[in-house]
Amino acid sequence: MNVAKLGDRGAVVLSVGMALLFGGALLFAGGADATTTTKHTKKSSHGALVQVGLDMLEAQKFAALRGKRVGLITNHTGLDAQGRSTVDVLFKAPGVKLVALFSPEHGLAGRNDENVNSSTDAATGLPIFSLYGETRRPTDEMLQGVDALVFDVQDAGVRFYTYITTMAYCMEEAAKRQIPFFVLDRPNPLGGEIVEGPMLDADKTAFVAYFPLPVRYGLTIGELAQFLNAENKIGVELHVIAMKNWHRNYFFDSTGLRWVPPSPNLRTTKGAILYPGLEILQNAGVSVGRGTETPFEEFGAPWIKGDEVAAALNARNLPGVRFVAQPFVTVSGLYAGQRSGGVAVRITDRAAVRSMTVGLEIAAVLLRLYPEQFDVSKLLLLLGNEQTIAELQSGKAPEKIVAGWSGALADFNAKRQKYFLYK
Repeated sequence: MNVAKLGDRGAVVLSVGMALLFGGALLFAGGADATTTTKHTKKSSHGALVQVGLDMLEAQKFAALRGKRVGLITNHTGLDAQGRSTVDVLFKAPGVKLVALFSPEHGLAGRNDENVNSSTDAATGLPIFSLYGETRRPTDEMLQGVDALVFDVQDAGVRFYTYITTMAYCMEEAAKRQIPFFVLDRPNPLGGEIVEGPMLDADKTAFVAYFPLPVRYGLTIGELAQFLNAENKIGVELHVIAMKNWHRNYFFDSTGLRWVPPSPNLRTTKGAILYPGLEILQNAGVSVGRGTETPFEEFGAPWIKGDEVAAALNARNLPGVRFVAQPFVTVSGLYAGQRSGGVAVRITDRAAVRSMTVGLEIAAVLLRLYPEQFDVSKLLLLLGNEQTIAELQSGKAPEKIVAGWSGALADFNAKRQKYFLYK
């Protein structure tokens, strides 16, 4: 595996002894006290904007890809500092032959919520092979004439977000055919310090659960590729084009980059912070705001009384958030056209928010108040941890469930640090 030596990077070795158990998450402060770490955002050197892997590839004059016939896995989030798409940049790159495009869930334009068909790119005439349609892996036919695969997609930093599974499947197929795999790195929108949530049970792997990880794993997409390549023994020839000026304590809006919603409902950086905890609720019959103007910033159902749920949650004094009763009507999705008793989640300190704790606390309140309507067992699809579900069903206090994650998170952190590219 080769890693481009660009910008702030290098293995950062922080002992687990430096980890602070904070609201059920491991917060890696690098020796700073918890108050300092959660209240302040480190500025990049000289106030420089983060330069993503695509920018750095351009700065290198595409040296890593010269002479190669490239298959590109990307979507609308693949943009450089000038707002040019990765498709256009590589199509025009000197010495590079772009021969095929591959799109993840939601398609190349990022607008679809159903299966996507393969098609042809009108601007370049290149085939667009959908990896969220009849197949979710590139086939021999799709990879014919390809001697390098490039991945450039903005992810959400969350285990059950399918873009990371698409990347891993493509890595597996590349490894089988001895095709080198290049990841153009991009920021983890949730930063690189907080590791949170239960670990995926080893027997629960699926398209929304590629490998045993916590829900928030605190790695960039390039770091995660390194982790999966080694820990899951994929064995692809992997090259990560690292970013410049990104730091582990950066939320997305610390980067200076424009937020491009990576999927239709992940519209805001606030929604991205709350997404891991709220999304787990939907399979249990709770609207998480899809079909409203503020998905993942509110939740509700026709059987929920917003006032009593908000009051019960505010009584828990959860760090970084407060809850406000706010009924809503969705125009699509779950309970479309119906009035839901809703609760809006307001962020008061984004660094203090532990979204998985928030999700677990909401689940516990809904189970207590509405046991007939709220089927907590259905949270298993995305939580992926049977013990957590059993403890919720038994009425165990959420803070005790969260505390029970700490040992597995510490073990995971010890592994993930080997793949750090940034401080």
